[in-house]
Amino acid sequence: MSRQNTDRRIIGGRPSKKSERLNNRKHIVILTIILALILIVVYASGIFITEEAVKGSFLNAKCPPGMKHIFGTDALGRDVFLRTLKGLSVSLTVGIAASIISAVIAVFVGIAAAAGAKWIDTIVNWIIDLVMSVPHTILIILISFVLGRGLKGLLVGIAATHWCSLARLIRAEVLQLRSQQYIEVSRRLGKSGGWILINHLLPHLVPQFFVGLVLMLPHAILHEASISFLGFGLPPEQSAIGIILAESMRYLSTGMWWTAVLPGITLVLIVLLVDKLGDNLRMILDPYSAQK
Repeated sequence: MSRQNTDRRIIGGRPSKKSERLNNRKHIVILTIILALILIVVYASGIFITEEAVKGSFLNAKCPPGMKHIFGTDALGRDVFLRTLKGLSVSLTVGIAASIISAVIAVFVGIAAAAGAKWIDTIVNWIIDLVMSVPHTILIILISFVLGRGLKGLLVGIAATHWCSLARLIRAEVLQLRSQQYIEVSRRLGKSGGWILINHLLPHLVPQFFVGLVLMLPHAILHEASISFLGFGLPPEQSAIGIILAESMRYLSTGMWWTAVLPGITLVLIVLLVDKLGDNLRMILDPYSAQK
């Protein structure tokens, strides 16, 4: 009798825990691919929508949702669905760029705090506590205002406020790795600190980097939309979700609910998809989660 049949007989004909883990992992991988494809399609669709396609026509102004215009049209006759897709691509672009910058900052700061001198660790922890004590929205508005608003101020503001949690995680990971026996063996063999960093530390930090990057993305997207909505982010002529929602506030009292509700729901769904994608990546890349 084969070993597989023996295992099934021992546990009453049910699949083993190892088999269940493999099946769950397979489902998570498939779901992650589907989520990634949806986000890629949304992002690419927004990029390929031309400015001509979102130009307004007063003949189609203030049309409610229907077959011709899924999300209806705004007061200038612009298709809200096309503007929403284009705005989502802008939000994703800003969010991805800011998250990458923030994740890189977190890696360097975390390594410096854990592997550097004691005073460096003290200063880094003090800066992290200071940044995390101020609400992100207020800090981003202040940075954006100082830098003259626009895309530059928005990127710097988001990138400068979202690295703290990942930096603490990287710091804790590096401290744990430094206590490992193979690191001590490398030191005794005469390996330099740079060699240990490149060959031992950085490979272990790659999963945390990508997972932290994806988990920061939803926060970056929401902050981009909220800061643009308040008028401290992207310029008004830019097709961004925050700009669309800010414009729709003028016409809510006239019954044009679709210009605010439908883009807002779409933004929330995209953020939830990105957040779920980050959770799935964490379960795939994290060795501890993989055993669950």
